[in-house]
Amino acid sequence: MRTNLAKVSIKLTQPSQGFAVCIFRLCIALSLFNPYISSVRSPDHDHFSENPMKKFYTIIFLSFIFTTLFYAQLQPPKREFRAAWVATVSNIDWPSSSGLSTSAQKNEIISILDKHKASNINAVLFQVRPSCDAFYLNGLEPLSQWLVGSQGGNFSGASYDPLQFWIDEAHKRGMELHCWFNPYRSVVSSGSSVHSSHVSKVHPEWNITYGASPYKLLDPGIPAVQNYSLSVIMDVVRRYNIDGVHFDDYFYPYGGMTNQDSATFANYKGAFSVIGDWRRNNVNTFIARVHDSIKTVKPWVKFGVSPFGIWKSGTPSGVSGLSAYSDIFCDALNWLQNQKVDYITPQMYWKIGGSQDYSKLMPWWNTQLNGRHLYSGNAVYRLTDATFTTVNNASEIQNQIELNRVNSRALGFVAFSSKSVTGNLKGIQDSLRANQFKYPALHPTMPWLDNVAPLAPVNLISTVVSNTVQLQWQKPGVASDNDSAKYFAIYRALSPDTININNAKQIIKITTNDTTRFVDNAVVNGSTYAYLVTAFDKLHNESAATATINLVVTGVKEEVLSPFNFVLEQNYPNPFNPVTTIQFTLQHSNFTSLKIYDLLGREIATVVESEIGSGTHSYQFSGANLASGVYLYRIVSGSFVQTRKMVMQK
Repeated sequence: MRTNLAKVSIKLTQPSQGFAVCIFRLCIALSLFNPYISSVRSPDHDHFSENPMKKFYTIIFLSFIFTTLFYAQLQPPKREFRAAWVATVSNIDWPSSSGLSTSAQKNEIISILDKHKASNINAVLFQVRPSCDAFYLNGLEPLSQWLVGSQGGNFSGASYDPLQFWIDEAHKRGMELHCWFNPYRSVVSSGSSVHSSHVSKVHPEWNITYGASPYKLLDPGIPAVQNYSLSVIMDVVRRYNIDGVHFDDYFYPYGGMTNQDSATFANYKGAFSVIGDWRRNNVNTFIARVHDSIKTVKPWVKFGVSPFGIWKSGTPSGVSGLSAYSDIFCDALNWLQNQKVDYITPQMYWKIGGSQDYSKLMPWWNTQLNGRHLYSGNAVYRLTDATFTTVNNASEIQNQIELNRVNSRALGFVAFSSKSVTGNLKGIQDSLRANQFKYPALHPTMPWLDNVAPLAPVNLISTVVSNTVQLQWQKPGVASDNDSAKYFAIYRALSPDTININNAKQIIKITTNDTTRFVDNAVVNGSTYAYLVTAFDKLHNESAATATINLVVTGVKEEVLSPFNFVLEQNYPNPFNPVTTIQFTLQHSNFTSLKIYDLLGREIATVVESEIGSGTHSYQFSGANLASGVYLYRIVSGSFVQTRKMVMQK
């Protein structure tokens, strides 16, 4: 991840809270629609034209834009990739120092993930190969010096695998884990610990150096090097349950290439006569090979790359700086055009305004996607840099996120780096929790990987006991692609609001596994709520919803109930097709059965048969497999017995 950034100079202070963010969005919109506004101005551009119709349409247009943006501010995105890079090189983010004990490393991992989970961050990009070394066991390369103190060292506890622990803990919290590889960097500095088994020692002829720098990288033009790096990556893909593979921007060095690879070019140039074109092809070929290899072995594993934020200086107009295309030979547009990445995360480590203007770069990248995702790479670590922002808060980063969300141009945000967020640099963690990341977000779907939704959960039932609502449902069957539900989302609406699965504010829980129970403790006595549940598969496709359950929280406790509180309510709706809700109230805890019968007295279904506590309980019954007709439902709870009729009408 680069930290030697091009200079920026223009001061820009933006509002960041609530309504002020909406005003900021309005300003963005006005700049985008400036040609339209100019078209209704008089030739001197000082006053609006006196044409009353032009005035009228201008006012209507601006009112529409403002209303739309204000509504957008009130409606946070339901789907958004929210991540942080966890850099291990030089112990930037984790572990805090090399050679920590196993327990200390685990405690740090748990703390990092807990803080990100509390911020509604839903992914981490964990650096597993900073310099041809490993942050996992039994790999093809030696353990990293930043993990065990000296490259090639060992853990005292053989049962601990750092990568596996990161994966397990991330998944426990419902977070994706993408393994971040540096594909070619070999030796970082003169102080680097280098083991005898390291590739720089075993194959010194594969390594490029430049100037007096001790920095080394593997030569991307040597086919054996590409094969070697690919084998390292695929070893991890095969052995671990990871969600993605991620590369940063180190292919050819930022320090510059002269003739270090001239012999390689002579040996492997093929039909290329220009060395720059050949270098770019080396990178493009490797990207394609990695993508294709991943999809062959595990098609669901995502592949993303984080290139330098400027493709070519001068593109888009008004942007200048280092050119990834010609200086480090990265042509990210080639990867997008050939659809060899699932997402792109350009490192746009600059502010809004200036010669590396974020508000120009991000929209430009959005126009190059060819059906793939854009997740912005953002320089949270620069919040203390006076050339990035001069205000004593995190508004620059917040405004960049808001800019991403205009017309969903960027479907995600990745912070460099993790400790800048967890350390609450300039209040960024607090600001995100209170504003941009206040509500949880689901991952964007990738229909080119999987476009088959899972089946919907069934038989959602609810129980109201002492100011809590206990929900239970059944897992659906296997979908047409043989995929099953991996987790669920619970939606809740407080009357008079209508429940709406497109409203992210109504998501009260995203489970971290395939559990089929949830207890809502955040309800108010006397209030009316609506609930429904949806299922998600591994690649975050969402099912249809269960039928909605509507209920009133009574909060009545057992000791204040009297005998007349035993009630079996009329099912609702009635007639029904195919789902109806049956509600009853019990005076005492007791073994209770609720069963469905036909008019001949034959038992059709058991809705519930278990020990149930006092209070009001709601159960959902599906008659999808029943014929139209009249049915009976009967409750038995101790001495309380009651029967009612209901009508199934198809």
